[in-house]
Amino acid sequence: MNSHVTGILPDLKPGEDKRRDTIVREARRFFMSQGYAATRIEPIARAACVSTATLYAYFPSKDHLFGAVIEEAAQDFSEQMECVRMTEGSAREILTSFALAYARFMGDPFVRSVFRLVMAERPRFREVAMGFFNKGRSDFGHPLILALGALVERGELRVAKASWAAGQLMGMVEHPVFFMPLVTGDEVQSERTPEQIASEAVETFLARYGT
Repeated sequence: MNSHVTGILPDLKPGEDKRRDTIVREARRFFMSQGYAATRIEPIARAACVSTATLYAYFPSKDHLFGAVIEEAAQDFSEQMECVRMTEGSAREILTSFALAYARFMGDPFVRSVFRLVMAERPRFREVAMGFFNKGRSDFGHPLILALGALVERGELRVAKASWAAGQLMGMVEHPVFFMPLVTGDEVQSERTPEQIASEAVETFLARYGT
């Protein structure tokens, strides 16, 4: 996050102050529908049923409010990712379970909308933007790397570097469900279902790394 924002955000965590949570929720709606530049503080305050002075007491500037919106969106995504656990079963079953969960998450229109917003404001919020993207990949990638290591130990995979292999599997899922719609404004969507994308990605991965 920008240095002039860091260290000034309130110490309260999401859920500890309902008024703050309402402000952030309404701000997220405005930022996502109007973009950063066009969003004004006064309509957010009205939508949150607080005075402008109260909003500024929580967030001294629009920069602070935007930072809070992105931080809490990232936290929301982390909570969604926590439901992804490596299941018991064969390499194909474990990897397919992961790939399908990742495809559904990255294919969520809301997820893309948040990423668009973050990327659009990257020059202003470079650290926030990069941290947001890297956190998403890390929260999914770390359990996948651990699973790949376990599968190597079981003799079901031949992987020299688990982090590289994990990135390849995630990339095969990300391209059709996330990056292609992201850069085309959702005008181009994959004709394959998340199930088909996950299955084909895993088959390609196993052809390369399976024993």
